[in-house]
Amino acid sequence: MHASILAHRRFGPLFVTQFLGAFNDNFFKNALVILIAFRAVSIGGLPPESMVALSAAVFILPFFLFSALAGQLADKLDKTAMIRWTKNGEIGVMVLGAIGFAWGSVPALLAVLFLMGLQSTVFGPCKYGILPQLLPDDELVTGNALIELGTYLAILGGTLAGGLLIEVPGGQYVVAGGVLAIAACGRLASSFIPSTPAQDPDLVVRVDPIRPTWELVSLCREERSIFLSILGISWFWLFGSAFLSLFPPYTEDVLNGTPAIATVFLALFSVGIGIGSMLCEQLSRERLELGLVPIGSFGMSVFTAGLWLVGTPWSVGERMGVLEFLQQPLGWVIAICLLGLAISGGFLIVPLYTLVQQRARDEVRARIIAGNNIINSFFMVLGSLALVGMQQVGLDPVAIFGVLAAVNVLVAIYIYTVVPEFLLRFVAWMLSVVAYRVQVRGHEHVPQDGPAVLVCNHVSFIDWFIVMASVKRPIRFVMYRGFFEMPVVKFLFQQARCIPIASRKEGESALEEAFARISKELRDEQLVCIFPEGRITDSGEMYEFKRGVERILGTDAVPVVPMALNGLWGSYFSRRDGKAMSKPFRRGMFSRVALTIGTPKPATTTAAELQEDVRALWGAMPQRP
Repeated sequence: MHASILAHRRFGPLFVTQFLGAFNDNFFKNALVILIAFRAVSIGGLPPESMVALSAAVFILPFFLFSALAGQLADKLDKTAMIRWTKNGEIGVMVLGAIGFAWGSVPALLAVLFLMGLQSTVFGPCKYGILPQLLPDDELVTGNALIELGTYLAILGGTLAGGLLIEVPGGQYVVAGGVLAIAACGRLASSFIPSTPAQDPDLVVRVDPIRPTWELVSLCREERSIFLSILGISWFWLFGSAFLSLFPPYTEDVLNGTPAIATVFLALFSVGIGIGSMLCEQLSRERLELGLVPIGSFGMSVFTAGLWLVGTPWSVGERMGVLEFLQQPLGWVIAICLLGLAISGGFLIVPLYTLVQQRARDEVRARIIAGNNIINSFFMVLGSLALVGMQQVGLDPVAIFGVLAAVNVLVAIYIYTVVPEFLLRFVAWMLSVVAYRVQVRGHEHVPQDGPAVLVCNHVSFIDWFIVMASVKRPIRFVMYRGFFEMPVVKFLFQQARCIPIASRKEGESALEEAFARISKELRDEQLVCIFPEGRITDSGEMYEFKRGVERILGTDAVPVVPMALNGLWGSYFSRRDGKAMSKPFRRGMFSRVALTIGTPKPATTTAAELQEDVRALWGAMPQRP
């Protein structure tokens, strides 16, 4: 775990700033909700429950109105300076909030809540947009995991503090002083965030909220993987907000429990998101690991379906407290389902946020994140309306859990069908981490950016999966056309953007097309991986490297990185003892595999010299293929 980045200036101050901001938002909001509920406050004849819904709408409204402007400003200006301005604004807003609480004026507090939503609207693109500027790629997943951990712990802490402190004697004054003090601490923490250069200083900012908003959504749709990731993030917010809304009626109407049980559910949900985020960081191995996204979405459906299957676990009697709840075996099942659901959500959300940050162009990153906020808000409102509609037609919380589980499966199927990269990465992750526990040595030798050719010995049919899962950057693999055209797996090869190649005897035009495609990928600054032996070994020994690699390097003078695979010889996917993939229980399944990466060589290196480099890396390992 690389949580040590919390101690560094490049991340620690930002983490503290965003944690205190999220804490203060929820501290203020929940104190206001409790104030409305217990004082039965009504504005314009609205009942308290409608007033609570109104307060949620008041907070979300600025995200629709001002996200476009916030995204433009964050791309045009120094994000650190913008963060400090927003924290200055938060202090001013909290002064008004303190006055509102001291006076007990709910209309004034609703106005303050709107201003808090505005402050959060401006802060969002800065918070996520600045991470790639402060952290290198190998720390970006860690940064996002810690941000999610901090956010949900802040939601939990702020919600509990607001609900408890507003009810103590003189609680209005305690809350008034508290929100002001936390805002001041947040401003102090922001002073230590390093300055960052503006990404697009020449951008012309437009204040009109409608047209730029639509343009932001269009900008998000330019890259399909980014847009589908934003839809996945937005679905998670819809899903999560629906659960938070269902906790009180589920506790009261289904479990016949006290409000303390709903608080325990909130704690489980918040802590679970944090656990899932940090587990995601551990399993990602310092890289964007999209293979964890299907695990997250699958887990969300399984654990939500578990709540649906539990149904109404006991007959209604006297109100049940937390201790009585925990004494019930099905109470533990419910708690485990909620925790598992939240952990799965962490697996889903961290890679998706990281993908958006990494693949968005620098000059539009903040605007894309602002567009993400708009779409998130739209989904949350849509989810609230759908929830109200389901409740109006008579569905109880248990039935709604069943609907959410089913719809979550449909959403996942749609996303993975449109962008199969998620499933492709899942298969690669399962093979490299679960089945073969791949150990990577020398990963620092792969250039962090720019073009390069990777060369590797060819041991099995899954070599490319292992290499893909072990190298932090996307790779374009060159493979024999006969394998590429196989009916079942051709779709996967196409999605991985593999480059089919054939021998000169099989077709001159196909061969030249392959070399042209390789050159194009290198000129686009991509990594290209080839297996120069031209065939999978059927003896366990390396065959002679073909000279096609020399032609590639002669056309595009890029670094070439030698690599060696050990441990796959004898596996189900190798040709040991005959045809591959014909003996399911061959020795070697679930054995350790190693990928050793050597230092980059110049483009003038010959095929024979590269073979010796690979052979040296291969022979240096105790377990040869």
